[in-house]
Amino acid sequence: MSSQSVSETGMRAVRLLAITGGYGFLGLSVLVAFEVVARKFFAFSLQGIDEIGGYVMAGAVALGISYTLVHRSHTRIDIFIDRLPARMRPGFHAFAMVSLAAFGVFMAWRATTTLIDSIQYGSVASTPLQTPLWIPQLIWDIGLIFFAILATVLAVHAVILAVRDPDGVMALYGPRTVREEVNDEVAVLEASRGQTGDPR
Repeated sequence: MSSQSVSETGMRAVRLLAITGGYGFLGLSVLVAFEVVARKFFAFSLQGIDEIGGYVMAGAVALGISYTLVHRSHTRIDIFIDRLPARMRPGFHAFAMVSLAAFGVFMAWRATTTLIDSIQYGSVASTPLQTPLWIPQLIWDIGLIFFAILATVLAVHAVILAVRDPDGVMALYGPRTVREEVNDEVAVLEASRGQTGDPR
């Protein structure tokens, strides 16, 4: 679940999806700011910002979950696994990846069938904007399909490692350690200092 287990092309795609989701949030924040100013000083409203916000939230989350996956940042509850014998933990971490992949495939399947139904029936939102639902659902579906494919590839890799290299499972698919999180924060800090020319 790190860049070592995903091809460079895949990692570029993961970053692109995450950045796209981030720009979605940025655009939404601009619209909300404009809406607030327009209502306060000009008694004017764009109408439908709350609806657009819902679409952006759903789309950005779907586009960003793959990035969260490869950086092992999903919330993990390991209170029981940590109490198991060390030789049993790799198998449970591999099982967790298989479960996540199965859930991702299910979500992508349901999202795709919903998208197909919306296109076939010409479904629109029951709001003043009457947004064609296939537009936000397509973005949502793209993110979920990519996540399902990525999670499946990683799940297969985790199962193989569980048999051949249990320590590799712990390193790539176990929860992030405190040292790893500290090292990441230090790397970000050093990179920011290098960009600003701060010698400290």
